[in-house]
Amino acid sequence: MLNKMEIFKYIIPFSPIPTSLGRRGEPCKKIRAILFDLYGTLFISEAGDIGFAGDKSQKLLKVAELLEELGIKKSPEKILQHLSEKIHTTHAQFKKKGVDFPEVKIDLLWMDVLNIRDLKTARKFAACYELIVNQVYPMPRAEELLLACKGSGISTGIISNAQFYTPWLFNWFFNSDPEEMGFSPELIFYSYIYGYGKPSMFMFNRAVEKLGEMKILPGSVLYLGNDMLKDIFPAKKAGFQTALFAGDKRSLRLREENQECRNITPDMIITDLAQLKDFI
Repeated sequence: MLNKMEIFKYIIPFSPIPTSLGRRGEPCKKIRAILFDLYGTLFISEAGDIGFAGDKSQKLLKVAELLEELGIKKSPEKILQHLSEKIHTTHAQFKKKGVDFPEVKIDLLWMDVLNIRDLKTARKFAACYELIVNQVYPMPRAEELLLACKGSGISTGIISNAQFYTPWLFNWFFNSDPEEMGFSPELIFYSYIYGYGKPSMFMFNRAVEKLGEMKILPGSVLYLGNDMLKDIFPAKKAGFQTALFAGDKRSLRLREENQECRNITPDMIITDLAQLKDFI
């Protein structure tokens, strides 16, 4: 894992942008477990998800500096094009095998794109690259909410589109591993590990199985996410109660044009993470 000194220059504090939605709703049953999305929910994400956001030319200059720092003699434009092609090809291969929404392992793709065989260097580049192109910062009161959940005895977990560096966010910003923040290891589902990304039901179905082993029924589980298609839609299909996080305009995805989302409504809308404390 990269330490704070290695990523310090890429961390820029910023705040969520309010949305026009207001808080409403409440759980219909007592909550025994809460499952969280990460990007755009527990962490402010410039892109609202993993990916490129903002002023591309300025960010490419920083990527060029990173490449030079690591002794990699390639242009940012060429590696971006190569990466896009590799992701497209890999997704196509997985879809042929029946994976509905494929996820890649970005460190392995970067090794190929950068033509290096050192996984440590590839991971350093990948993590720093992501921080350059998609700035992240903790959502206000995220740590407060997680510590309240931990103190209450409520089981917490994660279902998120993610890469190997995603768990490091907890170390960088909260000085703790996800497990130390109270997340149950058996309820942590990252897309890069399973090869399936949201809105596939794959991780949600695995979560239902693990929760069943813990004697927790889907109806007493709350899933919190910022995207109606990738979060609320599959969570409802899994039988979970749902809360739409509408606390940041960057990441709120109502998906009103999507047919799958037209007939679903979240059980709750929250605009500040601390609002969930009322139900734990």
